[in-house]
Amino acid sequence: MAERSTAAVDVADNSGDKPLTAQAEKATTDGAAPSQDPAEKATPDTGGERKASEPAIATPELHSGHKLARRYRLEECVTRLDGFSSWRAVDEKLRRAVGVHILPADHPRARSVLAAARSAALLGDPRFVLVLDAVEENDLVYVVHEWLPDATELTTLLSLGPMEPYEAFQLVDQLTLAMAAAHREGLSHLRLTPGAVLRTSTGQYRIRGLAVNAALRGITTDRPQRADTEAIGALLYAALTHRWPYENDAYGLSGLPKGVGLLPPDQVRAGVHRGLSELAMRALVNEGATASRQEPPCTTPDELAKAIAAMPRIRPPEPAFTAPPEYQQTAYQQGVYGHPGARPGTLSPPSVLPPPPAPLESPTGRVLKWGVSALLIAAVGLGSWQITEKLVGGGRDRSGEQSQTDKKNTENTPPSATHLPVAIADVLDFDPPPKGDYEESPRTIGNAHDGDPSTFWTPNWYGSAKFGNLKDGIGAVVDLGSVQQVSSVAVSFSGRTGVELRVAPENAEAVPETQKGFRTVASATGTNVALKPNVPVRARYVLVWLTKLPPISGGRFQTGISEIKVTG
Repeated sequence: MAERSTAAVDVADNSGDKPLTAQAEKATTDGAAPSQDPAEKATPDTGGERKASEPAIATPELHSGHKLARRYRLEECVTRLDGFSSWRAVDEKLRRAVGVHILPADHPRARSVLAAARSAALLGDPRFVLVLDAVEENDLVYVVHEWLPDATELTTLLSLGPMEPYEAFQLVDQLTLAMAAAHREGLSHLRLTPGAVLRTSTGQYRIRGLAVNAALRGITTDRPQRADTEAIGALLYAALTHRWPYENDAYGLSGLPKGVGLLPPDQVRAGVHRGLSELAMRALVNEGATASRQEPPCTTPDELAKAIAAMPRIRPPEPAFTAPPEYQQTAYQQGVYGHPGARPGTLSPPSVLPPPPAPLESPTGRVLKWGVSALLIAAVGLGSWQITEKLVGGGRDRSGEQSQTDKKNTENTPPSATHLPVAIADVLDFDPPPKGDYEESPRTIGNAHDGDPSTFWTPNWYGSAKFGNLKDGIGAVVDLGSVQQVSSVAVSFSGRTGVELRVAPENAEAVPETQKGFRTVASATGTNVALKPNVPVRARYVLVWLTKLPPISGGRFQTGISEIKVTG
C-alpha cells in the first residue's frame, strides 16, 4: 500500500483560502517539518508523499511583485511547503486574477507536475478549475490556473450544517459526472477533499486540482477510480450528516465515535434521505453495511453515476412564504383626531362618532326627486324592451335575414384574445452534434419547469457568447404530451440571452435529432422573453434554442433557465 501523505495544508486555489500566517510561513521557509494534518489520517489511503530518506527541498525565494514570463505578477503567497509554493497572481496581459503553483525545476516531482498539468489542460471540462498554462522557465516550473473569487469552498458550506436532500443530490450528481468524464480520459484526482470543491454563485460545483494536487504531493495509487469514488462518498456522507465518515475529526467536522464502525447516514442523523444514505454507503465501498440492503458497492464513478440515474427524482424544497401581518387600523381611522374629548395617544372605538343628521327636505326637493325617479323608470323600461327584441329576434330584420349592419359587425369582431396555459409533460436538454466531451447538465433540466423561479437549469459555460465557436447553440425541448396549439412561450433567464422558438412538424413522432428538424417561428433577446409566433402553430415538441450567451465573470459566458411556460 502506498505511503501516507503528511502535508500540513492543502494547495490553495481560490480566494477563499487564507494566506499563511507569519509563524507558519517562517516554519516552512526554515525547513521545519510540517505538523501532521488530521485530515490526512481520516481520508482514504490514496497514496504517498516524499520519503524520509529524501532531502528537504528549499522553496524558491520569490516575493510579491515578481513576474513570470513578463506576464504573471505574483500578489500573495497562500501556500508554501515541501519545496513548492502557491500564489494568487494577476495575468497582466488579460487583466484577470489567476493562481500559480511554483516549483524549482530540479524538484523530484517537477516533471510529474508538469505532465499532470498539461494532461488536465487538455481535458478542458468547465466542471473543473481549468489549467491555463504549464511552463518550465528559468530553473522554475509553474502551473497557472483559474482563480474564482466568487466561489465558495465546500469546507465553508459543510460548516453551516447538513445540506437539504436536493442540494446534497446536486453535489454528488455533479461531482460524479465530472469525475466519470475525467476518468474516461485517463485522469484522476486522488485528493478530492472539501477544499478541492467549489460552489459558484449559479449553483454549479467545480473541482480544482485535477491530477495536479496529487502530483504536487507525490500521491499515487493502483486503484484511482475506487479512491475518487470513495472520496465522493465521503463528501456526500458529510453533506448529509455534518460528520466526517472516519474516526478522526477533519475539515472542521467531527469524526464518528470510535469503535462503532461506519454507520449509515440515516442512523447518524434523523431525517436523512434514505436513497442518498444508501448511495453514500455504496460509494464508500463498505461491503458489510451495504450487504444488509442488498445493494452492491460502487467502485468507479461510472457505476456511481448509474446508481444516481436510477434514483427517483428529488425535487427542490418548496419556497417558504411569510404570512403578512394582520391589518392594523390607524388612529385616524379609529376616530381619535377631531373626536370630542379624545386625549392624544388614546384610541377610541370606531362607533363613538355620532351619525350625521338627516338633511332637511323642501317641497322643491321632493318634486325634483320624483321627477328623476320617473325618468329612470322610463329609461330602464326602454332598455329592457330593446334587449328583449334582440334576444327574440336574434338580430334579424322582418324578412328573417340578418341585417347588413349586424353582419358587418360580426365579420369585424376579433377572435378571443384569451389563451390558456398548456401543461408541460416533460423538458429534455437538447445538445445536438457536434457535442463536447461533457453534458449540458441533464440532471437539473427539471428546474426549468418545476414552478420554482429560484431554481435554474444551468448549462455549461463557454469562452464566448457564441459557445466558443464549438457549436451553433444548445436548447431545451418542451414535450407537451400531444399536439397542442402554441401561441406563446415565456422563458425566464439568469441573464440577457439570445433565444429562438422552434417547433417540430405536427406529425413528428419523436424529437428531431438536430435543430434543423425544427422550424423557427419566433426569436428574441432578453432576460424575461415572450416568444410569440406570427400565426398560432400546432406541435407536440417545442424547442427553446439558445443562440447567444450573456457574460458572467472571468471571460466566461453562461446562462440559466428558471421557468418555461407555454400558452395555447
